[in-house]
Amino acid sequence: MTADRDSRWVPTVAGLLCGLVGIVDLASALSHANRARLHTLTMVVPGALTNASAAATLVTGILLLLLARALRRRKRRAWRAVVALLAGSVALHLLKGLDVEEAVLAGALLIALVVWRREFQAKGDPRTRWRAVAAFLGLLAASLALGMMLVGLRHDELAKPFRFGTALEQVALGLVGVEGPLRWESDASGRSADDLVGDALLALGVFTAVTTAYLVLRPAEPQCLLSPADESRMRELLTRHGSRDSLGYFALRRDKSVLWSPTGKACVAYRVVSGVMLASGDPLGDPEAWPGAIAAFLEMAAEHAWVPAVMGCSEQAGTAWSRAGLSALEIGDEAVVDVDAFSLEGRAMRNVRQAVARVERAGYTCAVRRVRDIPPEEGASLRRQAEAWRGAETERGFSMALGRFGDRQDPDCVAVIAEHDGALRAFLHFVPWGPDGLSLDLMRRDRTADNGLNELLIVRTIEAAQTLGVRRLSLNFAVFRSSLERGERLGAGPFLRAWRAVLLFASRWFQIESLYRFNAKFRPVWEPRFVCYPTARDLPRVAIAALEAEAFLVWPRFPRLVRRDHRPVAVG
Repeated sequence: MTADRDSRWVPTVAGLLCGLVGIVDLASALSHANRARLHTLTMVVPGALTNASAAATLVTGILLLLLARALRRRKRRAWRAVVALLAGSVALHLLKGLDVEEAVLAGALLIALVVWRREFQAKGDPRTRWRAVAAFLGLLAASLALGMMLVGLRHDELAKPFRFGTALEQVALGLVGVEGPLRWESDASGRSADDLVGDALLALGVFTAVTTAYLVLRPAEPQCLLSPADESRMRELLTRHGSRDSLGYFALRRDKSVLWSPTGKACVAYRVVSGVMLASGDPLGDPEAWPGAIAAFLEMAAEHAWVPAVMGCSEQAGTAWSRAGLSALEIGDEAVVDVDAFSLEGRAMRNVRQAVARVERAGYTCAVRRVRDIPPEEGASLRRQAEAWRGAETERGFSMALGRFGDRQDPDCVAVIAEHDGALRAFLHFVPWGPDGLSLDLMRRDRTADNGLNELLIVRTIEAAQTLGVRRLSLNFAVFRSSLERGERLGAGPFLRAWRAVLLFASRWFQIESLYRFNAKFRPVWEPRFVCYPTARDLPRVAIAALEAEAFLVWPRFPRLVRRDHRPVAVG
């Protein structure tokens, strides 16, 4: 699946040492050279060369810091770049001021990287040109900060008193090769810091400009999306095997890519998020062909040094992933309602029964229809209203969300609509779960609508199940449901109670308890779901990627000045 586990520490240590050498280079370039060594060196090479070497060392340190993370991820291109930079760093330290200690450190890391070169075979990640904006702003800020630091460290050599505004002007002009207002006094040998500061600032400016130009001008790689051919093949698998997994239909999200087994009888849909290759639900297709699709998934993850992970798979699929080398951890339960056994009678259903009766008395009515029976104009109106109800909030969902409504390719989806006085107040959207099941995709409601409206919608869906040919209904996923349930029982231990308290605290942002309570009202069968991951140390990274994929965690982004190519591409 990946490189030999016994040597997995090599990229991690190499990345840390690369960052350390980068910091040493920055400190060496910004600090005063050893005067005795410098005097010896200037007898052999001109002083301008030592100043240029110091400026180049500053840029080398920045590059090594930028490449440290990619080296830790075993990227081959990062290894090549770091090896070249370290070789140059050794020469630069010697030319800059006979800095033997720094040269030895860089040389030792260079030798180690050459010896362990087989550990760095991962392919580069796809990039798009709009990231040039972020790179430019980041490099510009770093260049200004380093320039100010360089001027500040040599303020005692200035001919005039140091002033922040004048120093900032010196740095800004120096980045574009223009002479600034500051002047430095010469030392006993007639040398001054003018040349060093000027060379260093110009080198930083050239580096920023060249890097930005490269990112803008290189060909943009298309975003990996589900191709029409792959979607058609996946729909065929759902026709034959769709009843196995209630999350199967969500693999048709068009912002996912897909990898196929050698026989074409199974596939895994995924998305790469922050270096994590994230799949959701079970593999599609024949379980006997799952190992082939899983092997292709893990092979691609190893090629790119992505962390392979699976969110929300069933116990059967979790077993298959475990046999392939991943670990499995139960993360919650899916609520599945048996339509034939459902009834509003009895004390256990009293709250649901009262909520439904109260909303009906208020004048709400419901309609349950397949998407193919909804006129296009009405479907467009529903989409607009759903977006209006969502407002400025980010659209959430990945593992249990289709990401679209009313598409002509999804005629068997079901919409449940609630109206009051002729106005739309809420609706649910279900996707097919084989020939006799539905899986909840979307819940939208007017925030001013009466409480209990969602209960009414679900009850009406269950009541219409016989007409729709439905016997199973999958509702929301309840994260860590068993922990919440056991933690409130009499006799629960202190650890379980403490964990439940943590979950209740997190529920303020992630609705963990509220989803569990809502699902439990309908007396469902709880089906466990699992997360699969390589090692325990990968779990935090997988958790962050999952939160990002589900849009619970949204990072600030720079405006996209260069339009992405959204043409679908075939993967696998």
